Amino acid sequence: MLLIECPWCGPRAETEFSCGGEADIARPLDTEKLTDKEWGDYLFMRKNPRGVHHEQWMHAQGCRRWFKAQRDTVSYEIQGYETFERPLLTLDVNEANAQGKANEGKAP
Repeated sequence: MLLIECPWCGPRAETEFSCGGEADIARPLDTEKLTDKEWGDYLFMRKNPRGVHHEQWMHAQGCRRWFKAQRDTVSYEIQGYETFERPLLTLDVNEANAQGKANEGKAP
């Protein structure tokens, strides 16, 4: 199981989160002019890369806020987090452990 760091609630079990898929997919501006294939590609086709990938996550059983995570799809290691208000935060392992201990015993 992954330990995911909610930017607001701290480290939590993966089971508390819902993955929203690939992040930073831009909606086409003029959707009326798209062909069925172009619209289908926008809705359903994703890159699914091997390696570093940007995903959207929601803390469904916590604060219910959305954020982005940079994750390596090979090792499953989460390399950093980003909210929609601030840029990517790279995790320092020692910092994450210290924050996890500070949040022990607190309600989510």
